[in-house]
Amino acid sequence: MLKVGIIGCGTIAQVRHIPELANNQNCQLTAYYSATPQKAEKMAERYGGKAYTDLEEFLSSGLDAVCVCVPNALHAEISVKALNHGLHVLCEKPMATTLEDCESMVEAAKRNGKKLMIGQNQRFAQAHVEARKRIEAGEIGDILSFDTVYGHAGPEAWSGQKNPWFFDKKRSVFGAMADLGVHKTDLMHYLLGEPIVKVNANLCTRDKKYPDGSLISVDDNAFCLYQTASGVVGSMHVSWTQYGEEINSTVIQGSEGVIRCYTDPKYTLIVEKKHGPVEKLELDTVGVNEEQTSGKFFNSGVIDAFVDCILQDKKAPIDGEEALKTMRVIFAAQKSAQTGEAVWIEENKK
Repeated sequence: MLKVGIIGCGTIAQVRHIPELANNQNCQLTAYYSATPQKAEKMAERYGGKAYTDLEEFLSSGLDAVCVCVPNALHAEISVKALNHGLHVLCEKPMATTLEDCESMVEAAKRNGKKLMIGQNQRFAQAHVEARKRIEAGEIGDILSFDTVYGHAGPEAWSGQKNPWFFDKKRSVFGAMADLGVHKTDLMHYLLGEPIVKVNANLCTRDKKYPDGSLISVDDNAFCLYQTASGVVGSMHVSWTQYGEEINSTVIQGSEGVIRCYTDPKYTLIVEKKHGPVEKLELDTVGVNEEQTSGKFFNSGVIDAFVDCILQDKKAPIDGEEALKTMRVIFAAQKSAQTGEAVWIEENKK
């Protein structure tokens, strides 16, 4: 039985990490730490365990693993500290806010012989798992291109906070590109089985505002053109200004057909063959924020995968090195948006 602690008891911990941990029979929630002590106390009262006001005391309380659910700017510092205390770490995305910090997390995990996993959950959606199998089996031939989109009404909509920390550049550093773009970028690495090596991006702020009416200092939309190592090209659009129904879809075009993931409300995986029938499958529903914050239990698969990789002593499905590939794309997109030029990612070519 793994003893697991929570660092940061905000919305993402309350609606995803903690309920999923409580639902996993192989672990026990024993400790909570938050910069707002009342939040930690509330979680301890509800799920059992102890609330801590001192991080060092928390890390030394006999835990096996922790979930790091703090603002982006603190991910690396706290994750490295936990790894150095001999704890396995599941860190929320985005991994960290600089490439150097991302690399320091990977090194700390290696140095301490502990698991480091990043909570990029799109790989666990059933339609994506099935799509990868079909692509690997060659069902739609050679992959030519892709289009992937993820948009919702923004972090204030699902967190219930009018001016969430996501809009504070000192705490978040990134906007929609890293909040949602990490998911879709990692998904393309997973589906295509190869990394993105070239990025041309436009990161912009179109509508989100602070209480004084000024535009927020991070991007609320990101538009990217991607190219993989083998030359597959595609587009990604992520948005915090999708004020209609949330969208989270991916289309893969191949030489012998097309695979559509979550483009239809009923048939979550559609396979269209070039010279054959159309296959429509009713699998799971992709987890939208409204569903996950409604109080209804939703299992993203992240916690179960994290616990399993520790107990089975196997590679985490999105370990630090895998997450690094995605973060290089995020940083490249930032550079591309600043310079107006395409950016090649040399490290992802290796």
